[in-house]
Parts: sequence; structure tokens; C-alpha cells
Amino acid sequence: NIKMAVDRGSENPWIQSSENGHDKHPDVAIDMMESSEGFVVLHGEPRSPSRDATPPTSTSAQPQEEGLVDQMKSEVGKEMAGKMWQAGTQSARRAFNLYANVDLLRPYFDVETREVAVRLFQSLIPRLPSSERRIQGDLYGPTVLTFTLVAILLLTMKASGHTVREGTLMGTAIGVSFLYWLGTSLLYFFFAYLFNSNVAISKVLSLVGYGLFGPCVCLLSSLLLHSGSGRSFYFTWSLLAGLSALRISFALASTTSLRRHAFVLGSVAFCVHMVFVLYLKLAYSKLYEAISVL
Repeated sequence: NIKMAVDRGSENPWIQSSENGHDKHPDVAIDMMESSEGFVVLHGEPRSPSRDATPPTSTSAQPQEEGLVDQMKSEVGKEMAGKMWQAGTQSARRAFNLYANVDLLRPYFDVETREVAVRLFQSLIPRLPSSERRIQGDLYGPTVLTFTLVAILLLTMKASGHTVREGTLMGTAIGVSFLYWLGTSLLYFFFAYLFNSNVAISKVLSLVGYGLFGPCVCLLSSLLLHSGSGRSFYFTWSLLAGLSALRISFALASTTSLRRHAFVLGSVAFCVHMVFVLYLKLAYSKLYEAISVL
């Protein structure tokens, strides 16, 4: 046992060593002084403290530090994963509520039957482009016209003996009709976006959907009032489909401020509409060839 005592009459500390209550060495007064180099002066001779004291080892502290760091990393990872899961759950819940909420679609289908009849008639009356013109419409009439086109295509394919290698006639008619309505609407909206137009996608859907009224009447009249040369179809195609195509092209041209942009957008809409109606007749109807053979 080593204990340190301080002499009352002296300011220097001295170390007294005792073992088992008996002094092994006599009391020795030792002058202790710490130099600037970190040595202890013992009886006037410098001695390094490293000889007597064992330096602390850091091997036992490293595993504790590594364990603490790993624990902190695991806690941070768990917290981040929890926050990500919570954010994903909230986003999925909002998306589900958005699609499940019918009230968001109600304004687009809340329309009077009289207004739908007027818009059907107006779809065959082209108006010149004007900056003050606004596209007004709904999605009730375009949806009904799309399903009407599906029925006409199905009737035409069955009457002409058209066969489908993959799928069914109903699936083909539905795919072609809705693909035209939605696909061309997105195409026109993309061009309008490139030309800095302020038209909304709902307005484009309404405009293109009501534009199907002309092709429906054209295909139905060519099926009912057929002739061997097909002149009735080309007459109704140039008249009804042409009027509805002009209506769409002029309405889209009114949404742009520059004339060259209006010309490009209107030309694209006119050509796509006319080619689509011609494609429906030539690809899914062989009635003229059957009649000519008979």
C-alpha cells in the first residue's frame, strides 16, 4: 500500500511505503517536481513516468466504440426505414382516395341531354380560329360516342366476315376505338404543350370525343346504304368526317397565338382524323368486295 502524506513543517510531499502495517523502508522525503519535458525529478535524477506507470491500452476501448457506432447506425437505419414506409403508405392512401372519389369526375359527366345533342350538332359545324374562342365540353358525350363506335365496328366486322387471329372482335373494336380517342388526345395535347398553348387535357378529350360523331355516322351510313362501287362511303367520308376534322383542327388552332403553330397543329389534327376513318373502313370492312362478287 502506498499513501502520500504531507509534512506539516515542509511544503514538499513525501511518499511513505508500508506493507502489511510494517514499514519496509524508512520514511524518505522526496522532492517532486514536474519539468517542462514531462519528467519527475527524484533525488535530483530525472526519471520518465513511463517506467513506473503502465501506459493505458486502447484495445479495450476500440470494441466498445465500434459497438456504439454499429448500434447508432442500426437505429438510424430503422428510423429512416420507418419514415419511408410511413410516407409510402400515406402516398398510396392518397392515390387510392383520389381514384376512389367519384366526386372528382362528377363535373365532367354532369350534363343535360339537351346540351349533349347541341354539342353533337355543333361538332359538324367548323368555326374559324379565334383567340376569344374557348373549348367547352364534357366527357359524357365522348364516352358514349366511343362505345357507339365500338358497336359500329363490331357490326361492320361481323357483316364483312372479318376475322382476328389473336383476341376477339369485341376486344379489337374496344382497343381501336379507345386507343384513337385517348391516343390522339394525348398527341394533340403534346403538340399544344410544345406550342405554348393553354388548353387543358379535359378540353382536348372532349373535343376529340365529340369529333367521333362524324365517323360514326359515316361508317353506319356506308354499312346500311352500301353500293358496289363504294361511292356512298367516300361521299360521306369527305363530307361528315371532313367537317368534324375541320372542327377539331380549327378549335385546336385557336389555342395558339402564332399562326405557324396554329397551322401545324390544325394540319396534324385534320390529317390524323381523316386517315383514321379511312383506315377503319379499309381494314375492318370487306363489304364492297363481297357485294361485287355476288
